[in-house]
This record gives sequence, structure tokens and C-alpha cells, in this order.
Amino acid sequence: MNIINTKDELSYLFSKVFDKYEQETGRSIIRNTNRKNYEDVARRLSEISNQLPFTAEEYGHEKYPAEDGDRDLQYPHRRYDITASQIKDAYQGIVSNPRPFLVDAAYIYLHGKGRKAFEKEPKDHDLPPAIQHHSSKKRTWPVKEIGLMVLLAGMCFFLYKWLTLKKEWESIKSDLVLLPYKPTPAEIDSLTGIWLCYTASPQARVSNPNRYHLVVSNVVDVKYKNGYFIFKRFGASFNHRGYMQFEAPWLVAVYSNVSNQKDSIESPRFSLMRLDVDKKYIPVISASWNFDVGSLNNIIGIREVYIKQGRGGVTEEVLNTLENASCKCKIVDWEQSNGEMKKFYVRNELLDSLPNEELKRLIDEKSILLREPQQALRLARPDSHKL
Repeated sequence: MNIINTKDELSYLFSKVFDKYEQETGRSIIRNTNRKNYEDVARRLSEISNQLPFTAEEYGHEKYPAEDGDRDLQYPHRRYDITASQIKDAYQGIVSNPRPFLVDAAYIYLHGKGRKAFEKEPKDHDLPPAIQHHSSKKRTWPVKEIGLMVLLAGMCFFLYKWLTLKKEWESIKSDLVLLPYKPTPAEIDSLTGIWLCYTASPQARVSNPNRYHLVVSNVVDVKYKNGYFIFKRFGASFNHRGYMQFEAPWLVAVYSNVSNQKDSIESPRFSLMRLDVDKKYIPVISASWNFDVGSLNNIIGIREVYIKQGRGGVTEEVLNTLENASCKCKIVDWEQSNGEMKKFYVRNELLDSLPNEELKRLIDEKSILLREPQQALRLARPDSHKL
């Protein structure tokens, strides 16, 4: 029969030592983590362990070298002294490989032979089942095992959460048709950069009696990010923020809303843009707003025109300068990749002041589709209007 070389063996072994000691002395040992409870047992076993250099043949244990020198040392300073802490740790399962002389002393105390001889001819035939029984009652978990189990449980939990979130994200992507198409480098290059966006939405603002042929250009800064695009849109009175994604080759969907500090979305707008045409002026169809005040703010359909200005660099809105006051407009600085600076002056202006006839034709009053016909909204020049 082979005895078990584990922490369970040690725990069982010393529990039997305690039992024998209690029977011999009549003193009970409180088997907790207080090392003082084990001091008498430690002294008793030390009497055996300090004789081990001379008892290998008698008790059949490993050979131990004798104490060096002729020093007259006392407990617990001798080489083979056993301390209460060593016994406590072995019994509590804190150490799995205690000093060999501790184990041999315990076997000699219990069985009159060292561990080596006991393995050849064990007389405690109940040792394995006793160990199993003792383990189920007295099992103690070392710090390393507990830490490993906690780490493993944590990893399993985070893996479960990650898989759950991944599944939810895949479901959202599928339901909302997010990132349905991976753009090519050429498509990414065609969309990324700085754009001017001309729109005639000021012409649909009922609150402005001078809205005839009013248009505005916005500066749009588009950047690529992980399969989709984010952008800032600087308007004359307010800014937008949003994202773009390719729905199919050269087909771009644009979503934005008014930039604000609110927890709600304000005036969301949607657009479709085609980039497979070799034109300077790129028409875009948008479901947008007239961006009027209060209840006059209404949904409109509108054609806008995007004009690519370049790529790279950094845009920044200029605030509180004399130039702002002078031009009565919003100023956007574009620091280009080559270090050169370009300024955009964003303001409402008359359609007739634009230099290009093709651009005028694309954003005149015919570029606006009202959600419902309105008699009060004049999209044609009134006879009495004077420039």
C-alpha cells in the first residue's frame, strides 16, 4: 500500500499525532491557527527529530547529518528542532513539502518507524480512507489555490460578459444595418477630408421675411475611423456632428444632428451621397429641417451640394475676434497638412452672389421639397422684392 504524498496526508498524519498526544497526556489540543496550541507537541517531536542522525538503521528513515560542532544549544535553536509554527502550517495545509525530519518524527512517534520504512510495510491500513474522510471534513484551501480559483471565476465571468455584449452588438449591427460594406482605400480617400456643403435651407424659414434666395455654405471635416467616418459640420448659426458609412460601393449614408449639451437628439438629418461621379459639385439628397424657431421648425427634403476642398489637416472654429465682428459670420480655420492656413467665412448669402451658374441651379428654390404645401412660404421672388 502506498501512502498519499499530499497536503491531505500531512493533515491526516498530524491529526493522528494530536490524537495520540491527547490520549497519552490527557491534555486537549485546540486545533486552530494559534501556534501556541501546538508548542507541547512540537517539543515532544523535537526529542525524536534531534536523534534522527543516529537512528536511521533502527527506525528505517533517511539518513540525516549530525549537528555541526559541539555547541550546547537549546530548543528551538538546534538543527532538527520542530517548532509549533511548522506543525500548525503542516496541519492547516499551508505547506505541501515540510522538512523531512518533521515528517519522519511524526511517523516514528505514531508507528515506531520512519516514513521510508512505513511505506514498505504500512500498519495503518485505514490511512487512505481516513485521509479521504479527513479531507472532506478538514479541507483547507491554500492561498494560491483560492487565488487561482478566483482568477478563473473572474475570467469566466468576463468571458461570458464579453460574449454576451458581442452577441448584442452583432444583433444591433444586423438590425440597424450598421457597417454593411467595407470601403476600399480609394473610397476612404474620396470621402475623407474637408468639404464645403452648400444648402438652401434658409429659404424655407418662414420667420425670416428676407429669406428669398438665401443660401449658406457649411464646412464639413470628415475623418475615417474603424470602418466608418465621423464628421463635424460648421454652420453659420450652429454646428452639426455625425457619422457616415458606405452602404454599397461608392454609396454613402450620412447621419447628423445639431451639436448641443443636451441628453436628447436635436433635429436629426439623413442624406445619401454618390461618389462614383467625376464632378466638382456633388449633389446630395437629404431629409432635413428648415431650422426655424420653435414650432416653425419643420421637416423638409432638400438637395445640397458638396465640394471637396482637400485632405488632412485640422479645422478649428475661430471665436471672439475682431474679424468675427467685421464679417458678421462664423470663421473656420483650416491648418493644412503642409502647414498653410486657409480661412472659411460661413454665413447666409444671396444665391445670386455665387459665381458659378451650375451651383446656383442646384441650390435654388427648386431644390427644396416641403413636407406639406404651405401658402405662407414663398419660394419664388415676390414682385415687390428689391435686392
